[in-house]
Formats: sequence, structure tokens, C-alpha cells
Amino acid sequence: MSITSFRPARVLAASAAVLSLIAAVAGCSRADEGQAAPAAASDKGPATELRLGYFPNVTHAAALVGLGKGLFTKELGSTKLVPTKFNAGPEAVGALLGGSLDASFIGSGPAINAYAKSNGEAVRLIAGTTSGGAQLVVKPTITKPEDLVGKTIVTPQLGNTQDVSLKKWLAEKDLTTKVKVTNLENAQTLDAFKKGDVDAAWLPEPWSSRLVLDAGAKVLLDEASLWPDGKFPTTVLIVRTQFLQEHPESVKQLLTGLVAAIDFTNSDKTAAKTEVNKQLLDLTGKALKPAVIDRAFGNITATVDPIAAQFPQLAKDQVTAGIAKTAPSVSGFADLGPLNDVLTKAGKPAVDAAGLDTK
Repeated sequence: MSITSFRPARVLAASAAVLSLIAAVAGCSRADEGQAAPAAASDKGPATELRLGYFPNVTHAAALVGLGKGLFTKELGSTKLVPTKFNAGPEAVGALLGGSLDASFIGSGPAINAYAKSNGEAVRLIAGTTSGGAQLVVKPTITKPEDLVGKTIVTPQLGNTQDVSLKKWLAEKDLTTKVKVTNLENAQTLDAFKKGDVDAAWLPEPWSSRLVLDAGAKVLLDEASLWPDGKFPTTVLIVRTQFLQEHPESVKQLLTGLVAAIDFTNSDKTAAKTEVNKQLLDLTGKALKPAVIDRAFGNITATVDPIAAQFPQLAKDQVTAGIAKTAPSVSGFADLGPLNDVLTKAGKPAVDAAGLDTK
């Protein structure tokens, strides 16, 4: 509604009726300018289904707890939850941008890529899930970065979170052209390491722990040591922008389930480990040894905070790593309003978007 929608012939300055019209029009204009109006216009109510991506990794512990304990399903009510397993971030990005996923737990690197590939339109960062839980593990004979010269190092997939982290670190150590970086699925990396085909790997949990405890690797670097206070976003939750606009209540329900899953994970780690291990058994056909899951859980922190302040640096890291020519813009990437509504309702402190919520 706008002033231009009224014919000038009907505007009589001395008319009380006109004054009423102007007041009404002004009111409509102010409503149109507000942030709530567009969302309300596109809100189609609860979604029929919510297609959710996740990975069978300990860095996705809260997602696995939420799925296993039915916490997402409980909150979503009549909305059918359709979970889909992925092995690495770029696959999930393809599904999101192709419209076959509505939301996904995903690494911070692929999350940025999803935003950049769509010119900042297709997806929004709506929550964190995990901080920490990635390590560079190596053969025992490798004791310093220089020992990696001529060696083969593995990451889960080209352009995934650990791939970017490794390549940035290699660039800083002047090792980029002196090592061979290859990509393997995590289970294949374990086998290759045991056979001696690879010398090192930058991996998320539980795979770094599996290489240490099951294959005799040792930690050369814990990625947490590279970040302020050891905090960096390993796993976050992103959603298709269109889904967020059309089904805001369903997104809040998903986030309510996530908050419950993270509370469960942090309040009863023993039960959380049991549930995660059960999910990993169902998803991969093999449960983790108690020592492996204990070590893996010790390296992660479950949190709804996406640690948004680190995203500009993560974007720059893609350039250093040679993944991107220019740092992707992350302005406008975050929409933490729904999460903060959920947190406020639960009596919990809000999380900071660190400027990522504005363009």
C-alpha cells in the first residue's frame, strides 16, 4: 500500500477524510518498511516436510542426538522430518542449492561456499552446532612441519572445512608445493594410513581419534590451537532462504530441537556418547570403541553459537588456501533472529551475529 495508489483528484487538502487517508497510508508505509512485513507476506505456515542433511561424525554429535532421541521430530509436530546422510560438505551444498535439501548441518567452509555460490541469496546461517574437533595427525616419524616435505596428506573432500584449514596452514608454512594433498572418504583414509599409503591427514572427529588409537598416528597439530580461545565453528546449521521465509515456524521448531539436543549433549555426556555411538553403528555399520568416542568427545564443544566473528577470517582463509581467488563476502549470511527468539523463550542468553546479519 502506498500514497501513489490514490488518485490525485481525490486529494482535498482541507478534507478531514483526506487526513484520515494520509494517516492510514502512512501507517501502511511504515509497516511495509518493517522487517516483519515481508516475512508475514511469504509465510505459508508449517512445512509439510523438512529435509535435513547431516554427517555421521562426532562433530555432528548434537545432530545425531537430536535425530536419535527424536528431539527434532517432537518439536516439528505435523511436519515430517526427512534426514539425509552426507559424507562431506560439498555434497550437501549441491543438494541445498539444487533444492533437494531444506537445511543441513555442515562445516563452516562449505557453508560459506553455499552462500557465495548463490551471490548471498540461497542460504542463511541460523545456528552453530560444534566448536573444535579437527586435528592434523601424522606418522610417528613426523615430528615437525618440515618433515611433511614429499609426503602425502589427506583431507575428506576438496574444498571442505578441513581441506581449507590444511591448505591455509601449508601456505603459512611454505609447504604448499612441497607436499601432495589428496582427498579420500574418512573410512578410506583410515585404511590407507594403516597400509602406509598416506603419511598424514587433517580430519574431523572421530576420525582423527581413530587414526591415533586404531592406526598408531600421533597429533602434530590440533586446529583449536590456531584460533582465539581455541574456539572455531566446525559444524553449523544453514537453511535455504526460501524455506526460512516460507516456513519460519518450522525453522524455529527445528532450532528448538537443536537447543534441546545440545542441552542433552552437554548435561549428560555419557548418555550422549551412547546415543551418538548407536547412531554411528546404524549409519556406518560400526560403532566406535569406548576409548575412541571418549577421546573424540573430549575434543569438541557442543554449542548453538556459530562463533560468527570468525567467519570473515574463514572466508579469507579460502584465498590463502587457493580455494578462492577473492574472499567470499559473508555480509548478510547470518539470520540468528529465529535462534535468539528460541533462546530468549528458554531463558538463555542470545548469540551474537557479529555483523554477519547485515549487508
